[in-house]
Amino acid sequence: MAKPMDQITWQELETGSVVTEIGNARQYETGSWRSERPVVDASGCIKCGVCWLFCPDSCVKQAADGHFEADLTYCKGCGICAKECPTGCIKMVSEEG
Repeated sequence: MAKPMDQITWQELETGSVVTEIGNARQYETGSWRSERPVVDASGCIKCGVCWLFCPDSCVKQAADGHFEADLTYCKGCGICAKECPTGCIKMVSEEG
């Protein structure tokens, strides 16, 4: 099991921030790194799950109504979900806006 973030020193970090332990992503809230965030226009969503499939951070979840949305606690704003969306209903918007 990975150490809690508040117990890790900079000397223990792997070069290039390589993840060497599996299953530790839920312990670290990485959404604050983001400069853009995905916004879904539910009216254009066909509930296909392509955004969920391609998300490298597994932060896209299916809501009760069947639409998909990103958990911004873990989303790093890479934009892959928006790029892969077949209907184009996901847009990346600036966090500064």
